[in-house]
Amino acid sequence: MTYIDGFVAAVPKANKEQYITHARGVAELAKQWGATRTVENWGDDVPPGKVTDFQRAVQAKEDEVIVFSWIEYPDKATRDAVMKKMMEDPAMKNVPNMPFDGQRMIFGGFSTLFEV
Repeated sequence: MTYIDGFVAAVPKANKEQYITHARGVAELAKQWGATRTVENWGDDVPPGKVTDFQRAVQAKEDEVIVFSWIEYPDKATRDAVMKKMMEDPAMKNVPNMPFDGQRMIFGGFSTLFEV
C-alpha cells in the first residue's frame, strides 16, 4: 500500500518563489527515483490553536508561512530507496538550498491505513 513522507515547515513569506524552486527540484528527482506524487501546500488558513498548532510545532516566526507537504510512494521499500538517493546521489547538489530553517522542519514516514 502507498507510503507517505509528510513535512511541515515555516518558510519566510519573502522566500516563496525560492521555496517553489527548491521543492520542485526535490519533487522532480523523487519522481525519477520512484515517488508517485509530491504535493506542496502554502499556508492560507492555518489558525493558532489553544493547546498546540502548526506554528508552535515548527516555531514559526511572524514573517513565516506554514508549508504542509507530502511525497507519495508505491511502498516503503521505494521510499527507503528514494531517501537513500536523496542523501547520496550527486544530483541533489543541483537542487537549490532550502530557503528556510530546516532544523525547525518536522517530518515523518507514514503507512497508509486506507485511501478513498
